[in-house]
Amino acid sequence: MHADDERDPLDRWLSQQSQPLPPPPGTFELITRRARRRKLGKLAVTMVSAAAVAAAVAIAVPVGLNLHLTSPPTGGTSEADRGASTGPGTQSPNGSASPDKTSSPSPSATHSATAPSGLAHPVPANFQPASVTFISSQAAWVIGQAGTPGTCANKDAYICTSIARTDNGGQSWQGGPAPDAGGPSGATGVSAIRFLNGSYGWAFGPELWATDNGGTTWHQVATSGARVTDLETSGGRAYALWANGCSTPSGGSASAFAAGCTSYTLMTATAGSDDWTPVGPATSGLADGGAATSAVLALTGTNGYLLAPDGALYSGSIGGTWSQAGTSACKPGAAQADGLPSAAQLALVSSDQLWIACNGTSAAFPPAMYTSDNGGSSWTQPPAASWSDITDLSDFGITTSLAAAPNGTLTLATTRGIYYLPYNGERWEASNAVGSGAPSGGFSYVGMTTDDQGVAVPADTSLHEIWMTSDGGASWAPATSITPGN
Repeated sequence: MHADDERDPLDRWLSQQSQPLPPPPGTFELITRRARRRKLGKLAVTMVSAAAVAAAVAIAVPVGLNLHLTSPPTGGTSEADRGASTGPGTQSPNGSASPDKTSSPSPSATHSATAPSGLAHPVPANFQPASVTFISSQAAWVIGQAGTPGTCANKDAYICTSIARTDNGGQSWQGGPAPDAGGPSGATGVSAIRFLNGSYGWAFGPELWATDNGGTTWHQVATSGARVTDLETSGGRAYALWANGCSTPSGGSASAFAAGCTSYTLMTATAGSDDWTPVGPATSGLADGGAATSAVLALTGTNGYLLAPDGALYSGSIGGTWSQAGTSACKPGAAQADGLPSAAQLALVSSDQLWIACNGTSAAFPPAMYTSDNGGSSWTQPPAASWSDITDLSDFGITTSLAAAPNGTLTLATTRGIYYLPYNGERWEASNAVGSGAPSGGFSYVGMTTDDQGVAVPADTSLHEIWMTSDGGASWAPATSITPGN
C-alpha cells in the first residue's frame, strides 16, 4: 500500500467539519447576568469617583458660609467631653391639658423637615443664635431665628427657625434643616436644642421635635398640650420637664412661653423613641401651691437632679426611679424668657456634689452660693469673702446660668457678664467678659464642654454671636458671628 494511502483515513477524519458540544442549560443566561454585573460595577466606581471629587471641591471651597470663626482666647487644649450636651432651653404648647401619667402620648408627624440633597448649605443671613449644644469639643449645633417672617427660606416663609452645625470646633459652619416650627410664641414654636450624640437630638421650647439622623430630618412629638421647658440628655436617654397650667402671653409674645406655668412633670424617653413616659409619681405634677414658677434639670453620666417649684430636690439614676433627695437652699422662682429659673441656678460637679446660686434681692449684690457633698441632703455656704477679689460689685447683675466643668471649675453667667471659681479655689473671679467686656445685657447661658472649653450665649441674640473660652472660663471672646449680607 502507498504511504499516502495509509494517512487517508486520518486525513479524511481531520478534514471533516467539527460540531461543538452544546453548552449546559442556562449557560447563556449566566454569562449575561455576569456581564451586566461587571457593567454596573464599573458604573458604580465611576459614580463614587465623581462624588469624591465633588466632596473634595465642597470641602476645599466652603462658599457662602455666613458663620465665621474668630480665634477664641488662648488657653489649654480642649478634649472630647463626657458625652453630655450643653445649651440653654426654652419651650411651649399652651399647656391646658396634663400629660398622661399612665401611658405615653402618641407621636405626631404632621410636620417634618428634610435636608435638601446636594452640597452643604450656607447659614441663613441674619442668623440669631438662641441655644447651643456641644456633644464634643468639635461637634455642635446652634438653633435660632434667621430672616424676616414672610421671606424666610423655609417651606413656610413665615417660619424662620434655623439651625447651623460645626464638626471642627467652630472653624466653619453649615446650615441644615430646622423643625417646621417658628420661634416661641406662647404655645407654639421651638427655641432650644440638645443632642445626645451625632444621631439623636431634640428641639424644644415650647413644642418638642426629634431627629434620629443628626438633624437631616425632624418630626414633631405630641406633648398632650404640655410645654417643654427644659431638656437634657445622658446615658442613651432624654429627660424633659413638661409644664402645664401655663398662661398664653398677650399678643403672642415670644419672651414668655413658660410664663404662668404652675405644674411640672419629669418625662423620659430612650433615644430614637417618641414613647415619652413619666419617670414616676414622685416627680409628677410638681407645684408650689398653685403659684407661677419654674423648675430645672441637671444630669451627669449616671444620675440626675430636679429642682422642683417648691424647692424640693429630687434625684435618681439614669433610667431608674427618682425620689426626693433633700430640699434646696432656695426656690427656683419664676421662669426667665428661656423657661429656666430666675431665682436659683443648679450645677453638678459630680453625682453627689452640687452647687446652687440663689439670686439676691438686688442686682448690686452677688448671689448666695450653696454647695452639697451628699447629693442635696444638706448644704453649706462658703464665706462671703469668696467674692472679695471682685473689685466692682456695685452692679453684679441677675444670675442666669451656672455650670461646672468636669474638673469642678464653676462658671456663672449674669446679666452683666461671666464669673468663675477655679477648681479648689477659694474666691470667685471676674472673667474678661464682665461689664464693658461683655455684650450688652450679659449672657443668658453658660456651659462647659471640657475642663478648658466652654460656650456662652449672649442675651442679645441680634449680635449674631456665641462666645467661647479655651482656658477654663478666665477669658471669653465671640467665637462665631454672622456677617450680614454674606
